[in-house]
Amino acid sequence: MAASRGAVVLKTVKKIIVQFCPFESNVRSTREFLIVVGSEKARATNMNCEVITEVKHDRSEPTIDITFLDGERLLMKGSKLTTQELLSALQTRCSAKDPQAKAGDKK
Repeated sequence: MAASRGAVVLKTVKKIIVQFCPFESNVRSTREFLIVVGSEKARATNMNCEVITEVKHDRSEPTIDITFLDGERLLMKGSKLTTQELLSALQTRCSAKDPQAKAGDKK
């Protein structure tokens, strides 16, 4: 599916809130993102990371609100992005915040 380039590492993430209305047609990428970050493999990278799902019935736009350990937030609107774009944005930000990931990239 989406995480073909590598596993999702949630080491620098404190909380992920995924909100969507399941009756809208533009929620597929948001739901697939939720499946990836909620998987056992991803959760094992940070057992303290909260993954919260808010299912609404108000025709609202699907959003993903990520809070990092340093307090920074990333808000993504899933209606216009693919699953790969959502995951790539998360991984780029996580890699930038993780000193070990930076060292691993220089090999």
